Amino acid sequence: MLAAGSVALTACGGTAASGHNSVPAAAGGRGPKINIGPDQHRIHGAEDPESAALVPARVRKAGFLRIGVGAESSPPLSFYATDDKTLIGVEEDIATLVADTLGLEPRFDPLSWENLFVGLDSGKLDAVFANVTVTEERKEKYDFATYRRDQPAMEAKKGSGWKVRGAKDVAGKTIAVGTGTNQEKILVDWSKENEKAGRKPVGIKYFQKPSDTYLALQSGRIDGFFGPNPTAAYHVNTAGQTQITGTFSGGGDRVQGKIAATTRKGSGLVKACAAALQKVIDNGRYGKVLARWGLTGERLTTSQVNPPGLPRTAN
Repeated sequence: MLAAGSVALTACGGTAASGHNSVPAAAGGRGPKINIGPDQHRIHGAEDPESAALVPARVRKAGFLRIGVGAESSPPLSFYATDDKTLIGVEEDIATLVADTLGLEPRFDPLSWENLFVGLDSGKLDAVFANVTVTEERKEKYDFATYRRDQPAMEAKKGSGWKVRGAKDVAGKTIAVGTGTNQEKILVDWSKENEKAGRKPVGIKYFQKPSDTYLALQSGRIDGFFGPNPTAAYHVNTAGQTQITGTFSGGGDRVQGKIAATTRKGSGLVKACAAALQKVIDNGRYGKVLARWGLTGERLTTSQVNPPGLPRTAN
């Protein structure tokens, strides 16, 4: 996705600060009860000598891994616990597994989207775990080790009976989407495809606040919201008012999009990250992390270094 939290959802630290340290799955929901308290009981990795041996000397000497995560509260990716100061989420959990496996202490730095890349460029950060999709353009400046499928999801009002598999299923529908995201690009392409086939185009709407998006969805002013699968799945499982009607590759029909740990090009760290990720994939700890956040559907079986990314788009 182009921005990890381009639409932030409710149940972040500020809304959950009433003393409840977990968000239960909604009635009839399939998701797990999610711990949003500061005491996370994280699943930890064990140091793997072979993976640790791949860590560049400068990082090994420091003894810690400087990790950039998104500052925008976006559960279940990266957000603040009920104490409004402890960073939690699937990104922190996976990054912790990697650091543990490499024998390093994870040190998190929450930054805005653009400053995550500034941090890598300047050497302030060693790696970024922030829902970053591999793209051909980004591969020119950064190295990637994959750890999740990039899956946008269409979210609709519960009981709508609407199934979305492609362009014809959204013809004539009004759909909200975040500006500048891969989801927006897919939706625009679908709308053009519909018009070319003689079907109605898509009515595309933009909202500044997630609360406005969901109010519009519940009132029937829009038919769906096309956003990141992790945040959609979290909202479905905790609010109980909506359902996911379809998931897609972040690269559309062109390539399966993949989310990856991001490091500066040529820093020497990407192979260590990939080895650590493969270790926790194989030993099952990675799967347990995805399951606790309701993201098993985004699971990978292999961590790839710099796989084919989303192709360039014309300016």
